[in-house]
Amino acid sequence: MIPIEFDAIIFQEGKSFVAHCPELDVSSCGHNVDEARGGLKTAVRLFIEEAEKLGTLDDILKEAGYLRGADGKWKSPRIVATEVMSLAV
Repeated sequence: MIPIEFDAIIFQEGKSFVAHCPELDVSSCGHNVDEARGGLKTAVRLFIEEAEKLGTLDDILKEAGYLRGADGKWKSPRIVATEVMSLAV
């Protein structure tokens, strides 16, 4: 198993909750925040496993901005802020 970290952005869409990993562009949903979060972990794990089987994992992670640390763990680019913005058009 490859140790990897990733960001999760969780938002509500109607009655569902969506968890999104922006670095890998992987999402999942659930009836509550915990379900969405758990589904995202599963989706990212499956995405990583399949990319590894195909031999494309390193390329995908590098393209997404990941760097491999000295400990062998892939470190994701960090989200430093999120905010709600508005614009009159």
